[in-house]
Amino acid sequence: MDLNHIARLTPHQDVSDILVRLASGIDSILGDSLVAFWLTGSLTYGDFDRGSSDIDYLVVLEEPVTTTQRESLKALHADIGERYPDWRERIEGTYVTRDMLPNVLPPVQGRPYVNGGAFWEPDPPYGNEWLLNLYVLRERGIALIGPDPAGLIGPVAIEDVREASKRDLIEEWLPKADDPAAFADSHIQAYVTLTLCRILHRAVHDGVASKRVASAWVKETYGEPWNSLAERAERWSHGIDMNANAEVRDFIRFARHELSAY
Repeated sequence: MDLNHIARLTPHQDVSDILVRLASGIDSILGDSLVAFWLTGSLTYGDFDRGSSDIDYLVVLEEPVTTTQRESLKALHADIGERYPDWRERIEGTYVTRDMLPNVLPPVQGRPYVNGGAFWEPDPPYGNEWLLNLYVLRERGIALIGPDPAGLIGPVAIEDVREASKRDLIEEWLPKADDPAAFADSHIQAYVTLTLCRILHRAVHDGVASKRVASAWVKETYGEPWNSLAERAERWSHGIDMNANAEVRDFIRFARHELSAY
């Protein structure tokens, strides 16, 4: 672990400081069970936005997190939240064991997961995002501790990623398309809009594309009304009302129709 390197990893001093605190804290708490600590998400593919992005990471372990370790990790996140209140609810982390990584299908067991400023109770299992996360980690993840992701995650076929993306749309979002309450929050509206842009982009392109790249492609390919919706999702930041509930639900239906051709 090179804390000096981690401290210079991003152009955002507070974000780099948080990564240093996470790395040193996780290393101290997990000890010999720690295999790797990987940075993922927008910080790893040049799409980070201080107003809307989260700090995303994944930790690989030899053994499941113990009760004592879990309490120490909670305290670590609470301390970071106190020191950096702007990021208190915007650090998203997952803790998995090494034996989960070879699985193409989502592991059935839950995993410790922190988001929104707290560890979720009980540990939530992965859904279709499991394979998507493995693919992005292998292609773009940055090792802060331990081996690079490609050293532990085997090749992931883009065809499998496309199928997982389609299942995510059909199983996660399409059933909610008739429920306005499911999309009342502007954060969800922006997140779903840009996630759908990536799903549509991924259907016809290989490789990892950021949400911004996928959004630009959707705007150019499909035009209005999705151009305006994507623009608003790109401009959204915490504290701003996107006011796009109905449009997002229409976009879900549109995306399902488009993907029926693939």
